[in-house]
Amino acid sequence: MSAVEAKLVELGLRLPEVVPPLAAYQPAVQSGVYVYTAGQLPMVDGKLPVTGKVGAEVTPEEAKELARTCALNALAAVKSVAGDLDRVARVVKVVGFVASASDFTGQPAVLNGASELLGAVFGDRGVHARSAVGVAVLPLDAPVEVELQVELTEA
Repeated sequence: MSAVEAKLVELGLRLPEVVPPLAAYQPAVQSGVYVYTAGQLPMVDGKLPVTGKVGAEVTPEEAKELARTCALNALAAVKSVAGDLDRVARVVKVVGFVASASDFTGQPAVLNGASELLGAVFGDRGVHARSAVGVAVLPLDAPVEVELQVELTEA
């Protein structure tokens, strides 16, 4: 078990299986020393645990947990390409999308679920740039979607 996966276990988490693509794309691709993930939904065992808009059907606290799940799914996608999460030299960028009720403006707090998880797992290597974007709707009526860009060490 890699040190990163051991840290996940220490945090009471497990790395899930890679979520199969919903359309014509790959969960992650590598270009040079970078891995880019596709947007990851908060799928758990092949299903969305909740659907709807944040600030309406979904509370901000629930959405923050869902963003954390998205980040775990993104790490699984990174591992599928990198082979070992210990190769992550740095999390470079996180982009998060929040399906938002028309008056909801707390997207950054929702995305903290992903950012805080990455910081807990990678320490200083998990500190990243980030965009938190409110949108009208996401695939499958998911409340949150997260994508990562990570830099790898040489194999």
